[in-house]
Amino acid sequence: MGVEKLFSLEGKIALISGGSRGLGLQMAQALGEMGARIAITARKETELAAAAAHLTKLGIEVLTTACDLSRSEAIPGLVEAVLARYGSIDILVNNAGASWGAPAEDHPHDAWRKVMGLNIDAMFFLSQEVGKRAMIPKRSGKIINIASIAGLTGNPPDMCTIAYNTSKGAAVNFTRALAAEWGKHNINVNALCPGFFPSKMSQGILEKIGDEVIAATPLQRLGGNEDLMGAAVFLASEASRHITGQVVAVDGGASIV
Repeated sequence: MGVEKLFSLEGKIALISGGSRGLGLQMAQALGEMGARIAITARKETELAAAAAHLTKLGIEVLTTACDLSRSEAIPGLVEAVLARYGSIDILVNNAGASWGAPAEDHPHDAWRKVMGLNIDAMFFLSQEVGKRAMIPKRSGKIINIASIAGLTGNPPDMCTIAYNTSKGAAVNFTRALAAEWGKHNINVNALCPGFFPSKMSQGILEKIGDEVIAATPLQRLGGNEDLMGAAVFLASEASRHITGQVVAVDGGASIV
């Protein structure tokens, strides 16, 4: 098989959670440009409509389904909608997530549960449903979990995001555990760990410490609008067929210093 075919996603179906904006939309576009038909989900219909218009303009076929993934009972219906439209799911990108800033000693209990519910519970239940209904029966699939370098290290002193960091550390080991268990089904499970990318979630903190982050990053820059695209395509394609349970930091080198 030539290199172009290794990276091609022609004929593949990709479901991206949190796919209506930011990193999720960036990855949805990347997979679509490589030939995949796309399904994106998020909570807000208006953001999904804007994302669909953007992708359609690029010639990418897209299905949008509004879903609150923090409600585990809604997940089977989401998967059913994608299967009803496309008949299969070959690639799952678990990108939906939430954060909360508060000192550990004062962190609200309900905020802790909100972060864990979306960042970990939804990642598991969506992977479980897609695996059981689409990937395990056909003995093939690619799962990409979006963790974070916050799950690999601590944070600067003025960042108090213990729930987010804990959830992303759990996402890293969830990736390893699921990869070990589902390898026998020919399902690859890997994680991407983005560093600081400008986004709605990171806007506030980057306004405060953005210059410090850049100065402490070997490549001297924040993540950009195309910086997850190549990594996502690689892990979604046959080019990574012998890679599973791995964690790839996309952070300009921030996690190595």
